[in-house]
Parts: sequence; C-alpha cells; structure tokens
Amino acid sequence: MQSRAGDMKDSGRSDEIIALHSAESGMQLGRALLHALHNAGISVLYQDREMKTVWARNMRPPWASDTADSNGNLPLAQAERIGAAKRNVIASGNPEHLELSIPADDGVRWFQIWVDADHDDGGAVQGVVTTMVETTEQKRREQTLKTLLREVSHRSKNLLAIIQSIATQTSRYSDTLGDFLTRFRGRLQSLASSQDLVTSSNWRGAALRELVSGQVGRYGADPSRSLRFQGANPYLNPNAALHIGLAMHELAVNSVSYGALSRADGFVEVTADLTAASAGETALSLTWAEAIGANDNQPSEKRFGSVALERVVPASLNGTATLEITRDRLEYRLIVPRGNFETD
Repeated sequence: MQSRAGDMKDSGRSDEIIALHSAESGMQLGRALLHALHNAGISVLYQDREMKTVWARNMRPPWASDTADSNGNLPLAQAERIGAAKRNVIASGNPEHLELSIPADDGVRWFQIWVDADHDDGGAVQGVVTTMVETTEQKRREQTLKTLLREVSHRSKNLLAIIQSIATQTSRYSDTLGDFLTRFRGRLQSLASSQDLVTSSNWRGAALRELVSGQVGRYGADPSRSLRFQGANPYLNPNAALHIGLAMHELAVNSVSYGALSRADGFVEVTADLTAASAGETALSLTWAEAIGANDNQPSEKRFGSVALERVVPASLNGTATLEITRDRLEYRLIVPRGNFETD
C-alpha cells in the first residue's frame, strides 16, 4: 500500500511538473509569437460574432490600439469594406482577402488584409481573426519596376528607330555591300559605346567630356595626345548622349581617314561653351576643329557623315549645326538647347 501511495504521489508530482512545463512552454511560445508579430509589422485582431474586440496585438496606426475601436483611423469607405468582409466570413465561415490603399502624409500606404473564421469544436463560427500586413515598400518597388520597364521599352524603341535610320542612310551612301557593312558596324559600335555610358549612369545620361574622349579613343587615337578638350562639361541626357556620340563618331572617322588624326602628330580641338540663347535660356555650343594638311584629301561629295552632322543630329536635339571645310581647316559647330543637358 505504501508503495502504491508513493507511486501515486510521484505520479501527481510528475503531472504537476508536466503541467508546469507545458504552461511555461505556452508562455514562451506566446512571447516568441508577439516578438515575431512586432518584428514583422503584423497586426492581429480577434473579434466575436458581434464584432466586439476580444483581444488585439501589435495594432499600429492606422489600425486601433489594444483599447481603441477596431476601425482605428481608417477612411469610412475602407472601414466599411473590412466590416463587410468580416460579416461575410462570420456568415459563411469562408476566409476573405483584401488589399487596401490608405492616404498618408507621404503618399499612400498599402496593406494586405486576411479575414479568417475561428471555428469551435463543432465547426460553428465563434469569432473572426483579422490579420493586417503593410506592403507599402513592396508596392512602391513594384511600381518603380513597372516605371523602369516602361522607360526601357520606350528607350529601346527610340534606339531601334535610330538604328533603322542609320541603316537606311548608310545604305544610301554606300557603293558596295562590304562598304555598307563596314560603315554600319562602326556606327552601331558608336551607339553601343554611348549606350554603355548611359546604362552605367542608371539612364541619367553621360558627361560630355567622357563621351567625346570615348568616341575618339575608339579609333586607336590616344585622347590624351590627340584630343584637346576645353570648356564646360555638362551632363547630357540619354537622347543627347546617343546623337552627340554619333556626331563625334562621324567626325573621328573622317579625321582618321582624311584629317588631322591620320597624321602621327595630328590632334583635334573640342570646345564646349555655355552661351545665352533665346528666352534667357542657356545653350551648349559644341565645336570640333582640326587643321587639314596639304596632303589631306577631304571628299567633296555628300556622304552620310555630313548628312548626320548637318541634319540628323541637330534635328534630333532641336538644335542647329554648321559644317565648314576649307583648304586648311575643318570646323563643326553644334548648338544644343538646354533641355538636352544639365550643368549641376
């Protein structure tokens, strides 16, 4: 008997210990879940069938505090949407999901709302659990990505239009297929070089000096020796960078073939001045100048290079251009309106 009594006492103590451990585990789990809710920014609200708040955890603006009304500071229309969803869940027992946009001082805040029924052991709905998660940053990233994709699509179409125009004009001024391929390949590489600068700046554009130096340097000329750049160094927008890059390409190719860069000691001068234009705006005056030697045989007939310099490039920038070739000098001057660049 004593042994059985001792066993019963030991069993009772074990049950108490197990119950104590279970209670402690439950408290630890509760604390852990509260930390998780807080760290994840998740708000949870439990209400009975009469929509009276039983408990609430981690309720932040615009939601209610633990003691405030469950609708918090929500606009009336949004509060009514949530209320209707809760009534539907209580009536049907089926969960519902909402996405809400709520006006805020810094724009709009976005939330994902889940409304779930709490069933008793018999399956009847005895309450409703509402979970609110803010997704504002995710929504802003999605909107930014959509904007960037639209911008990429727009710029890609512009780039394809430029390539199509170059292909058409190059074929018009090429005598043979080999001549066309050589010239067209060089112009595509020029666009690619300018596009690399634009892309590396997150589509902001390109600095003028870097653009000019890159185009001259592509043809074996050492820009530190063969290019003398002076004046302002504005930041060109993407469209201006592509078209001015094309102009610099045509001038560099011509110079390497017929002009100053065809000689070991030859160099070109590029000057960028910010000048007053109409309506008080500032325009960029870009000048390429080089000396032509007695043996330099500049072609006299019109080619795509001169067409691009005098018509295509200035028209694309809403600017003007002049190309003057005399016996001993070549000078190209391009006037670029302010909308194509920034100076800050």
